Amino acid sequence: MAKDFLLEIGTEEIPAKFAPGAIQQLQEQAQKLCGELRLAYDKILVYSTPRRFAVLIQGLAEKQTDLTAEVKGPAVKAAYDAEGNPTKAALGFARGQGVDPKDLFVKELNGVPYVYARKEESGQSTDKLLPQFCMDLITGLHFPKPMRWGDLEFRFARPIRWIVALYGNEVIPFEFVELKAGNTTRGHRTLSGSITIDNPAEYVEKLRQGFVLVDPEERRQTVMEQINALAQKVGGKVEEDPELLEEVIHIIEYPTALLGEVAQQYMHLPEPVITTPMKEHQRYFPVRNGEGKLLPYFITVRNGNDFALDKVKAGNEKVLKARLEDAAFYYREDQKTPLADLVEKLEKVTYHEKLGTVRQRVDRLMALAGEIAVLLGLEEDKKELVQRTALLAKADLVTLMVYDFPELQGIMGSGYARISGEKPEVCTGILEHYQPRFAGDELPKSYTGRIVSVADKMDAIVGAFGIGIQPTGSQDPYALRRQAQGIVGILLEAGWDISLDKLIKAAYANFAQQDISLLPLEELQGTLQDFFQQRLRFVLQEQGYRYDTLDAILAQDSLHVTKAAKRARVLAEKRDTQDFIPYVQAYTRCFNLSKKAQAGELNTQVLRDPAEIALAQGISQRKAAVAGLVDQGEYEAAYKLAAELIPLIEALFNAVMIMVEEEELKQARLALLTECVNILGCLGDLSLLA
Repeated sequence: MAKDFLLEIGTEEIPAKFAPGAIQQLQEQAQKLCGELRLAYDKILVYSTPRRFAVLIQGLAEKQTDLTAEVKGPAVKAAYDAEGNPTKAALGFARGQGVDPKDLFVKELNGVPYVYARKEESGQSTDKLLPQFCMDLITGLHFPKPMRWGDLEFRFARPIRWIVALYGNEVIPFEFVELKAGNTTRGHRTLSGSITIDNPAEYVEKLRQGFVLVDPEERRQTVMEQINALAQKVGGKVEEDPELLEEVIHIIEYPTALLGEVAQQYMHLPEPVITTPMKEHQRYFPVRNGEGKLLPYFITVRNGNDFALDKVKAGNEKVLKARLEDAAFYYREDQKTPLADLVEKLEKVTYHEKLGTVRQRVDRLMALAGEIAVLLGLEEDKKELVQRTALLAKADLVTLMVYDFPELQGIMGSGYARISGEKPEVCTGILEHYQPRFAGDELPKSYTGRIVSVADKMDAIVGAFGIGIQPTGSQDPYALRRQAQGIVGILLEAGWDISLDKLIKAAYANFAQQDISLLPLEELQGTLQDFFQQRLRFVLQEQGYRYDTLDAILAQDSLHVTKAAKRARVLAEKRDTQDFIPYVQAYTRCFNLSKKAQAGELNTQVLRDPAEIALAQGISQRKAAVAGLVDQGEYEAAYKLAAELIPLIEALFNAVMIMVEEEELKQARLALLTECVNILGCLGDLSLLA
């Protein structure tokens, strides 16, 4: 008879960001282990609170399923001699499988007869497997920053303080990190004490009685219902904020939402100044009216019941008031100095000890942004606005507001620029040049924001790589991948045909002009090109392009982002047409043979057959035109013109043999095929298509 299984790992408070990954791991590990151990079950449920991870397996079988398997042995000709007696190979195979040689049987595989053994293994009792099963579940969890405690070598998110392990109403006997598994868990830290679990089926309800909602989804639903109800009471609503909600549900065990008030005297402050301390520092939900305007209320979620809720509300209001009072003071003081006057103060702020001050960085941004503006052919007045944006982009870093609230960099700079009388394009550019700030964030829309954003990110990437700082595995402390992806996204959205190689060289030159020593450009170029190619591939994959389509187009040129995207679009469209089949067949045949060619120009004087002469003429008539269309990014037209060669190529292969004995003629024909590959490959290296 099947029974329910429960494993709860009780810990000290776990950081909220660890929980989603651990929940997924626990689900996957439980499924994997059950599969490997041949343990049938009905359902796997995973739970998490700040003080525990738990897995509940409903209907876990009492024993493993019996194993019956056919194991392939040696070929019949090796297993038996001429008289039909088993050889040493057959006897050894039978002994290894624990069967009598007489029980071996013959089956064919791919037309070859082999001997097989039928292996049967009775399943073990589940309760004998569960101690190791539990330990494998615990040790199989991995965290970004695990810690040791006491003199133990084992690492976990936070110290483990208790373990509950039950199969039916029986405790699973095992010991781990000097703790014996039992049936006693702990309820809410302040509202409950120890709780005895007699059976896994009662786990969720028993803990609910102990003021713990173990199901994160139940906590999510409860929080949303409560905050929406409170917002409606004051005629408002809470905007969706998945990240804030995710964090809140993983720092509480028993949610009780409450409505707090924001003092009217602070509502004149810019909205981000009010909402940043709410969300980033206090984990409050701002309340807005139907038009999206901020209301003088906030909602917070208490980890507990509604006891003395008025006092909790007053305490939260007091904390927020203190933060907003500081912000109001900073806002008044910052406005006394025009933003432009703060630029020189950046000389005293170190960007990186090996990359100079922020003021030096501003000079590099101005130089690189200016070069991008020239490449784009902007008018002089727009160039000046770009330069002004680059000059002021980092000035807010020395304001009192940004010093205390670093999340507001760019946001305050834009606001202070507006107050200082800067033009709207400059104000917008200062705000947008940090975008995208996170995955899924918007890209800058203004030309000032786009140009300075590209300059800012390219400077950061080249500088970091130049001093040996590169992303490794999942580690990317300087968010270089996101910044590179931002550059690719901006270039694609804006449609700018600017070579990444030009930007890399220009950014590198700016460091050299400031006598900042980086690794040699020759060492960096290839690495940086590969780095950007990976980001371009990621962006295009997100747009739905097949991996082999991307392999083909990126094999030729991944440094012109917009052109690569156009090639991907055209190739994706063309490969779904009937006409593409003979096109790619011709390319592949030419490609495979041309690899045998010796380096050298095509000598048309050697050609003698009308088919090869006609092909050579066809190439001559179209070669320059196809190259011109490719340079202009007109890939559809280039493909159409190149496709005119297909009948001529087919005629060539029908008329002549390429690999003739006459060396000069053979090389001329191979060179002819090389020319075909170059023209037909206007969309990419088609040999890489699956």
